[in-house]
Amino acid sequence: MSTAPGTAPADVRRTRRSLVAGTVGNFVEWYEFGAYGFFATVIAANFFSSTSTSDAESLIKTYASFALAFFFRPIGAAVFGRLGDRIGRRPTLILVLLLMTVSTTLIGILPTYATVGAAAPWLLTLVRALQGLSAGGEFGGAVSIMTEFAPRTKRGLYGAWQSFTVALGLLTGAGLAATLATVLSKEALTDWGWRIPFLLALPLGLVALWLRLRLDETPNFAKVQQEAAPPADKAEVAKAIALGIGRLMGWSAAGYTFLVVMPSYLQATLNATFQQALVATVLANLGFAVSILPAGWLSDRIGRRPVMVTGAALVVVLAFPLMNLLQDKESSNAGKGLAVFAAGLVVGLMAGPGPAMLAEMFPTRARYTGLGLAYSLSNAVFSGSAGLIITELIKRTKNIDIPAYYVVVTCAVSVVALLTLRGDDHRRELRD
Repeated sequence: MSTAPGTAPADVRRTRRSLVAGTVGNFVEWYEFGAYGFFATVIAANFFSSTSTSDAESLIKTYASFALAFFFRPIGAAVFGRLGDRIGRRPTLILVLLLMTVSTTLIGILPTYATVGAAAPWLLTLVRALQGLSAGGEFGGAVSIMTEFAPRTKRGLYGAWQSFTVALGLLTGAGLAATLATVLSKEALTDWGWRIPFLLALPLGLVALWLRLRLDETPNFAKVQQEAAPPADKAEVAKAIALGIGRLMGWSAAGYTFLVVMPSYLQATLNATFQQALVATVLANLGFAVSILPAGWLSDRIGRRPVMVTGAALVVVLAFPLMNLLQDKESSNAGKGLAVFAAGLVVGLMAGPGPAMLAEMFPTRARYTGLGLAYSLSNAVFSGSAGLIITELIKRTKNIDIPAYYVVVTCAVSVVALLTLRGDDHRRELRD
């Protein structure tokens, strides 16, 4: 990554360190959330199945636990955001990372339904709630760190690294799941193999902790603290949060539908094998990863609005053709693979500029809290509930086009909200 002429070497090192330290926790978070989504059917069998429970009901309960973690995100965003805007980004992000690492590792050692009966789903749900709290505090701090250290003309690119590590985390989770499904028997995978991705969170978290301990506080926060700036206007922040949710809901819904929920949809609805579903998900996440950084870079040149509106509009146009192609038994595997790759690529157009767009909506005094709440509330409603909503509606209506309806409606709303962006936001300095 190039630096501006005349930039001091020490500043360059601080900026690069902020990128690494900001993104590494995000990678751990999304690696785990991806692993949970990819192993949803296995987790359902281990934690929510009894002799009186159908496979569909178990999967719905698994997604309910998945959704619950997302609804704890806004609480985490509010609690840790307030800390981050008062005592600093660095100490808050260290605390968030510790909570995230411990809760994720615990999933790998929890007893199953066969061992402790009805206590198993409650234990899993409790740990998921702790993960939701930590995840809620992660995004606001990580994006604040990256964008507050970024040169004004590169905020889109720097912020895009946050979304890029989402793709890396999901890809790593999917890749590990696909590997385990290939090298282990179905019995071994269901019995103990599913635990491996969660146990690996411990060494990953320790590496992330070491990196965050070396992190500096951001210049924007240091300036606000030194000047003893008054609190931000609460009404203005609340309005920005509501608008931010509208701008993000398409990204949230389409991202989770195409990148995380897809494996269970393909298996439960289209009768794909576990391996086939994971291959499709890996391709979708590859498309997502490919487009994120170029989209962030492009938004620094032409603005956040045209790039993000294009992404949301393309989802509206392409969602039903994509679903129809996946449902068509005569379609080639290559054609289906290209379709899911394209779906991920389009979502990346929203995810690349998204973090910088959010950071530019809030003053430094409320940035950690504001952008964290906007993101976590959007994800709680439109990402965390995606699997639950889609699975339940398909069960009730027998309509296998439900995923397309879901992403079309949410992305259409986002198009309207994104059109309210100012064309020169990417050129302005971040507000104190």
